[in-house]
Amino acid sequence: MVEVRRATRGPRHHFFGYYDKCPWDSTERYLLALEVDFMDRAPRPSDVAVVGLVDLEEGCKWVPIAETRAWNWQQGCMLQWMPSAPHRAIIYNDRRGGRFVSVIKDVWSGEERVLPVPIYALSPDGRLALTLNFSRLQVTRPGYGYPGVDDPTVRDPRPRNDGIYLVDLESGEWELILSIAELAEFKPEPSMEGAVHWVNHILFSPDGRRFAFLHRWSRPGGWYTRLFTAEPDGSELYCVTNGGVVSHFCWRDSEHILAWALKRGVGEAFFLFTDLTGECEVVGEGVLTQNGHCSYSPDGRWILTDTYPDAEGFRHLLLYDTAEGRLVEVGKFYSPPELTGEIRCDLHPRWSRSGREVCIDSAHEGSRQVYVVDVSDVV
Repeated sequence: MVEVRRATRGPRHHFFGYYDKCPWDSTERYLLALEVDFMDRAPRPSDVAVVGLVDLEEGCKWVPIAETRAWNWQQGCMLQWMPSAPHRAIIYNDRRGGRFVSVIKDVWSGEERVLPVPIYALSPDGRLALTLNFSRLQVTRPGYGYPGVDDPTVRDPRPRNDGIYLVDLESGEWELILSIAELAEFKPEPSMEGAVHWVNHILFSPDGRRFAFLHRWSRPGGWYTRLFTAEPDGSELYCVTNGGVVSHFCWRDSEHILAWALKRGVGEAFFLFTDLTGECEVVGEGVLTQNGHCSYSPDGRWILTDTYPDAEGFRHLLLYDTAEGRLVEVGKFYSPPELTGEIRCDLHPRWSRSGREVCIDSAHEGSRQVYVVDVSDVV
């Protein structure tokens, strides 16, 4: 039996965002979250989210520390602890002076430093970030970009002056390392004829030597995805899989990527891809049968994932034991039917640093709140 504890409470709504970032600080006393006063529509440019800490040792006391005007329901504002100071420094995106920026803030002293671009993914040592054009993403994939800043590339289906950027977090300098045009020209597919291209879901490998990302394109009748890896300067570009369907993914270690994908002759499943080799294998065949937000436990044994709502409206929280091929349902949480599309409330499960707890966003009690699930008896 697992214990599910609500870490935030109403009347305001709270959530964290995506499954690939850890909201716990290094002491596991404080949990990062966002606070807003509505939950049933897409954010507008004027909507402000409060960045705060949940003190898990003081009755889940809410401690507001900042505000942001660059956020969405799916990924929040890319809020996360800085790897160089995970006990006191955070980074998050904001909109200031008519542009998107990122802010590094000391949660205890209040001191902050503003960088000229937003961030998407941090390197494991916290010295570098990778990012993209959130205005273009807002147009091509609503719910993952931010409103409030016009996109200068909006009329260009495959811009050469936009794509993935590398950011030096110490100096604030940034540069384009991979253009969308380069990706569209890399082993082009017939489905790219007349398509609009973009990138999403960037994630550094655990050793920081490579990063993975999704290249997507859409045209009337559907959209398509390839999974790529590259080195932080954009070199050694490698297409991991090009079956047209790739969804959620994570690094198992610095050579292997777990991804829900479509492989010709196999179908859709979770595949474990070996970077740079073309090798892959199905994970959880016949057991892990649904696309979900996947991540490995800190010890690498367990895969944490979730599901989209079933026929009765429940999202299921799952743990898969890679050593024994065993699936454990940790819980199921009702998803209000009005929360669909870009305003849906996915569980987006996230591991604690110790691997003993899991954090989710859920609306099963009628409001968006953050919950902590004790999985220590399972794992």
